[in-house]
Amino acid sequence: MKIAQVVLQNLPADLDKLSSLVAIEPQLILVFGYTAHFADPALNASLTAHFPNAQRVGCTTAGEITPAGVVNHSTVVTALHFEAVAFKVATAALASMEKSFDAGADLAKKLLAPELKAVLVLGQGVNINGSGLIAGMASELGDAMPVTGGLAGDDGAFVKTYTLSNAGVSSSEVVAIGFEGEKLIFSHGSFGGWKAFGPTRKVTRCVGNILYELDGAPALDVYKKYLGEYAKDLPGSGLLFPFEMLSDARESLGQIRTILGVNEEDGSLVLAGVINPDGYLRLMHAHTNDLVDGAETAAKASIAAAPDCQGQALGLLVSCVGRKLVMGGRVDEEVEAVQEILGENTVLCGFYSNGEICPGYQLEACSLHNQTMTITYLAETM
Repeated sequence: MKIAQVVLQNLPADLDKLSSLVAIEPQLILVFGYTAHFADPALNASLTAHFPNAQRVGCTTAGEITPAGVVNHSTVVTALHFEAVAFKVATAALASMEKSFDAGADLAKKLLAPELKAVLVLGQGVNINGSGLIAGMASELGDAMPVTGGLAGDDGAFVKTYTLSNAGVSSSEVVAIGFEGEKLIFSHGSFGGWKAFGPTRKVTRCVGNILYELDGAPALDVYKKYLGEYAKDLPGSGLLFPFEMLSDARESLGQIRTILGVNEEDGSLVLAGVINPDGYLRLMHAHTNDLVDGAETAAKASIAAAPDCQGQALGLLVSCVGRKLVMGGRVDEEVEAVQEILGENTVLCGFYSNGEICPGYQLEACSLHNQTMTITYLAETM
């Protein structure tokens, strides 16, 4: 596999940089960038002009990831040329959050094939039930199919995100890549590093990913009580204090839920994925060192069983915007930690997201995560 990459800081001035990627004759172009760039028709027009015969797939971010670290308000374009791996790109309309399952099922049906080995999916970062999207895909692909990816970001604003395909830029479509081929290396790792604190709270009323009550009280009131001075900055400040999901026996389910929105009228919280209606929730927090350690764990898991590759390898990193807010100026450290483990032969790309999609740590079935570093390792065998 051959990989080339450019970073576009200013549009349209930097669009000429795309010509440097043509030399490897790319079949797949991955694009992760700033919402204002995606909203500018010049970006898609230039991608189409430079790569008319390639599939172009991407989404907006809350920060872009490169081998040199994290950049902001830019667009990172990564070109891939495969020697023996085939792939197919599909899109599906997402009419509303309630239709997330249907969108996932539709997407999976378009990718389903006897040779399908793995799927990378990118979804909207707002007005979506990420768990529903994954459940819809699993209903067609089965739980054993490796599925990774993430939900688009918009710098933590939770207002409007975009995805990209050859059909253009969209705020209402999900997009996925289905990979095929005996020489495909597709492995993954996902880990958080957050720590729980405070008492457990019983979920007493929820519908899907909408949390209405904790311990019989409006969920928003309970949450604001714990946030204190941070409450005035909701929903953005909610990224600093996600929920750990617990079973009805108060055992950890290995999943974290981030707040995507609040409803002052009914006192509810909109979470990024479904909630266990019979379970408990507990607040979490983290320090930078804990998150860097989590990124290292994810990186080690992603290559633990990967065979030696031919040519370059791609490390696609999807990390949560909440991690970026916690680490602040030290955010590059988790990317550096991953690069050190994956090695110089691995080109990094990716984005800070509103949700990460991957099987849980040392688990097979795919699920929606929040506040994790999720890594997809993509390469071809010797």
